[in-house]
Amino acid sequence: MKRYWKPMLGAALLALAAASGAVSAGPAAMSGAVTAGLAATPHVLHAFLSTGETGLDPAVASDLASLSLLENLFDPLLRYDYLARPVRLQPNTVSSMPTIDENGLRYTFHLKPGMVFSPDPAFHGTRREVTAQDYVYSLMRLYDPALKSPWLFLLEGKLEGDSALKGEGFRYDRTIAGLRALDKYTLQLRLTAPDPNFLFYLAIPATGVVAREVADAYGSQFGNHPVGTGPFVMGEWKHSDKITLLANPDFRPTVFHAGPDVAPADRALAASLEGKRLPLVQRVEVKIMEEYQSRMLGFLNGEFDYLEQVPESMKDMVLTADATPTLKPELARKGIALTPFPVLQTYYMWMNMDDPLIGGYSKDKVALRRAIALGYNGAEDIALLKKGLALPAQTPLPPNVRGYDPTFRSPTTYDPALARALLDRYGYRLGADGYRRQPNGQPLTLIMHTEPSTVGRLRDELWRKNLNAIGLRVEFKSDKKTEVIKASRLGKVMMFETNWIADFPDGDNFYQLLYGPNSGRANYARFNLPAFNERYERASKLGDSPERTRLFNEMAQLLHAYAPWVLLTHPISADLRQPWLRHYQRHPVELTTWRYVDVEPRTR
Repeated sequence: MKRYWKPMLGAALLALAAASGAVSAGPAAMSGAVTAGLAATPHVLHAFLSTGETGLDPAVASDLASLSLLENLFDPLLRYDYLARPVRLQPNTVSSMPTIDENGLRYTFHLKPGMVFSPDPAFHGTRREVTAQDYVYSLMRLYDPALKSPWLFLLEGKLEGDSALKGEGFRYDRTIAGLRALDKYTLQLRLTAPDPNFLFYLAIPATGVVAREVADAYGSQFGNHPVGTGPFVMGEWKHSDKITLLANPDFRPTVFHAGPDVAPADRALAASLEGKRLPLVQRVEVKIMEEYQSRMLGFLNGEFDYLEQVPESMKDMVLTADATPTLKPELARKGIALTPFPVLQTYYMWMNMDDPLIGGYSKDKVALRRAIALGYNGAEDIALLKKGLALPAQTPLPPNVRGYDPTFRSPTTYDPALARALLDRYGYRLGADGYRRQPNGQPLTLIMHTEPSTVGRLRDELWRKNLNAIGLRVEFKSDKKTEVIKASRLGKVMMFETNWIADFPDGDNFYQLLYGPNSGRANYARFNLPAFNERYERASKLGDSPERTRLFNEMAQLLHAYAPWVLLTHPISADLRQPWLRHYQRHPVELTTWRYVDVEPRTR
């Protein structure tokens, strides 16, 4: 267990107590002291994360829990406008959006002067200002072979001269034409080819700025010492249990101003935030709550200020059984609010293309995977497990991302009879025990990794039922998701159901999960098909256009043909919030709203 900056927490509370005027000389001062004390009650946001964080190194972390924390501790160059719809980028640590010239090949950024990293012993007592060279160093860390960054795909092959950073040629003191600090506050990036999504990459936590002194001081333990420039700093940290973030006293002055693209329904919210200095809360207390029931009961008991994505197995506790579920009246009377939210998220079950039993590109292996896809009962999944709050996935792209085609229909539908016929045709015969064997006569047992939760067990039973119905035996291996992901990157997992939430609102972010060179990183299925790779590379050079949508649809057809994935659903999240939570609006891309929200202590 590690705890950081605990004295800062105590000092902050003492300062608040002093400001409240709560220390009085006698009874005559009591009433005023109480009033002042109420006025100075700290505004504390109570939230939870559904899994434990793996570490807080921006270049390394890729799980949702860690990313949720990172986007509050570290600063990329850009970030999303909180209320703009459709989503829009805005300056974060730069004074304006970059100058783009040379036909989209050269980007020039001007940093805001005076930004500082939060204090750390690595700085030897000095206030460490952020410079353009810090961003050069931070982006180079994605190339560091020792870090094995899962985010390298964002930049690899895209920055001019970055081939010099590969393998043994990597050195932090090496300069390349594509990544330069022109002066203390000017950063210039040059691309090998125009990339219409490039600015989105610079709003992801992975491209947040870090200080080289801190990374050098802590080495492999850097992820346990998050020192950034964000709106919060780490307070008390008990790994995978409880995290306290404190408002960063050195955070650059940041005042909320609504942009021009606020939806009409959000204009009152924009007006309530206008001119407020961020962040609004003094503290964020985060609990790790892996059990669905604990999250739901915690919210209903007032322990958490909001709950995003009511767990599938818990919807009957809070929602009516109507065709269009609504909040139960007794909860509505308490002031709890329900907001359906279309998440930029896709659930899918991937199969390891390098696995000797289920992987490969031969006709018999393709037939096995396609039969599994044909045996998946999506309608039952949506009706019984997701309580109607999901859409069937036709392609990897959820609605509202660029490149989504609402007219595309998957050629793979629930058809167990066709699945059985396909298995028969390619030699997967039923044995005396009622289960199929491999074409060579050897036993066939599928191993699907799963999560040790109530919903995980419900999904296991659905998969068991579906696969047994077409004669396939399946066994389940339960482990924490973070451990499954580690094993997946090493190619040691046969099958696993997971989901992807958009890092940026473009179809490229989903199709890169199937791009061959990303195997061992985000491409857990290790799918590597030249025809798919070639189309992905062509599409990645195009902006949002009919030509790119056509390529995306061809990639979707190849996905259905070779079946490295079984596409499942796009969830519609049922989000709940307490009556004392202010300014909350879920963002389609950013994972948290902690810098914008406030709580009303008296109401709470």
